Amino acid sequence: MKLKQLSGLAAALALSAAFFLPARAADVEPWKKPGNAIVIDAYELNEIDWSDMLSDRRIAGFISKASDGLPESFSCKGDHNGDTVEHCKTMWRKYAVSRELYETRRLLARSRGLLWGAYHLARPGNPVDQANHFLDYAKPQDDEMMVLDIEGIDPGKYMSLADAQVFAGHLKTRTGRYPVLYTNHATARHIAANRDTYRILSRLPLWYARYRPGIKGSFPMGNWDNYALWQFSAAANCSKRRCPYRVKGAENDIDVNVAPMTKAELRKVWAFGTLLPEKPLEPVDEILTASIPASSALKATVEASVSTGTEAQTTGAITLASGAVAAFPVRIAAEAQAGVAAIGNVTVTPGNHVVEVTPLNYQDF
Repeated sequence: MKLKQLSGLAAALALSAAFFLPARAADVEPWKKPGNAIVIDAYELNEIDWSDMLSDRRIAGFISKASDGLPESFSCKGDHNGDTVEHCKTMWRKYAVSRELYETRRLLARSRGLLWGAYHLARPGNPVDQANHFLDYAKPQDDEMMVLDIEGIDPGKYMSLADAQVFAGHLKTRTGRYPVLYTNHATARHIAANRDTYRILSRLPLWYARYRPGIKGSFPMGNWDNYALWQFSAAANCSKRRCPYRVKGAENDIDVNVAPMTKAELRKVWAFGTLLPEKPLEPVDEILTASIPASSALKATVEASVSTGTEAQTTGAITLASGAVAAFPVRIAAEAQAGVAAIGNVTVTPGNHVVEVTPLNYQDF
């Protein structure tokens, strides 16, 4: 690597170290810090004894599941997506009861001084219709958090990321505010690595779901310098024997979140609604070329170290001994702070990402 490039990398590493030192306490079990606010989120099947729950003075807010995909049919006419009439009517009754429960919880929470938020569970289907459904269901007030819940990047199971951008934009058109993005580590990392494509999603405040005691090295991630909320406890890691944070008056399946700030600070920013600043895309520092004999089996392994998240500062290129560029069955491993591995048939080209991979296979370390 050239001296000039080494100097640039050293400066970047120094800046990264300066950023992380003050915030290190927020990376490891921040819920154990008494000053950090706690937020509960729940769906319609979570049982809650509100008197017991609210005896915990650290709880600052409550986020409730609101809409789920597209609305259920009241009339049950037509094919209703191939469902039976009986099941369609059952789903409508469940839908009607869940809306009533949402309103009841909202009145109770706000009357007790809690901050209130609502999330939409995004499914495949028209994103504008889903956004309208959410607004009709949640009826968010100006001081309430709106959340878009993206559970993964499989468009067959969840709303596609392209449609999610349409959803967020439609909320902005109708309310003047963007939602908060709820998602897991793998999906957040994918959005951050492709933030030139997802210009809206990558700038929404992040409600981060990851069930580990520490997330050191996960941030900064793309445009996200930190999480707005971190969902650290859920049924996945809370049992009768061990649980990161037990909520009085609730079962082990209740979701618990921590904010990197006090209750008073959280109240000032709770509704969010604006996009985060967009950081410049990093240029490629250097291209590494590995030559292999044309008579070989055309297999190679290339490793590239990345200094900041999943966005590459270094890119690799594979060529034949003759100089011709070709695609080979190779394994590219990128050792990053967030940890990412991609395996598949690849063609490595200069750009902002480590590799273009087919199929894409992210592993969460």
